[in-house]
Amino acid sequence: MIGFNKYYNKFNFLSGILVIFSLIFLIFKGLNFGIDFKGGTLIELRSKDNKINVASLRDSFSQMNLGDVSVKNFGNEFDFLIKFENKDNRKNIIEEIKIKLDQSFGNNFDFRRVENVGPKVSAELLKSGIIAISLALALMLIYIWIRFEWQFSLGAILALFHDVIITLGLFSLLNLEINLSIIAAVLTIVGYSMNDTVVIFDRVRENLRKYSDIKIYDLTNISINETLSRTLITSITTLLALLSIFFFGGEILKGFSLAMIFGVIFGTYSSIYIANTVLVRLNVSQRTIIKDED
Repeated sequence: MIGFNKYYNKFNFLSGILVIFSLIFLIFKGLNFGIDFKGGTLIELRSKDNKINVASLRDSFSQMNLGDVSVKNFGNEFDFLIKFENKDNRKNIIEEIKIKLDQSFGNNFDFRRVENVGPKVSAELLKSGIIAISLALALMLIYIWIRFEWQFSLGAILALFHDVIITLGLFSLLNLEINLSIIAAVLTIVGYSMNDTVVIFDRVRENLRKYSDIKIYDLTNISINETLSRTLITSITTLLALLSIFFFGGEILKGFSLAMIFGVIFGTYSSIYIANTVLVRLNVSQRTIIKDED
């Protein structure tokens, strides 16, 4: 049997440090919101000339008076991703860009993707994303409160906050783009983490009824070990699929898959070292379960 309970204090301290640093990054550095939330125009270009690079393309776009412009390679040296504000809201901006690029580089670009999001729509999308995550957390809290006792509910919701905050903190640290697919990933992380936590909590509650003479400190360790094979199989198979998407799914899916990879790792970790530790700190016992059921 693996002694997970021996490391409760150490990993709680580590989690506290990670959450604090994540909050510092989120407050002072913020998130790199993508076009979905900031508004503007996104263009994906493919070059037919290997002499064209990011620097020359950036110089060309900087002369077009488009506002803040971001130019970077997208997957390989021939593909480029351009984002800009379109601050004057020009309607025929794409045609103007095509003409300017033809003048500067000749007919050497294929426009593979063009997306436009207005400032009003982007603000609504950001608001909807925040509401979706908040509702998911609130409903999970209510579900666990009904399904288990309030101590279990507190442990589960702290584990969810832990996973979401650290994942977003890593995105802030690495300056990765936050778009609608990342919001979807965060909501999926919430569901995944909760599912893993509920499996362990079910076993904890069963063992509380079965072993009245074992304290919660040792009982949580027993429950974690009894569900460990299920946890590992689910986590590893999910990670294998996500790693395949990350390495072979193309640039568009990299942000989503990376957020999910972070979420699966932290979700598995928090189910063991956050949710169960709360039960230990609150000294949950068989008497607590019987009292709440009565």
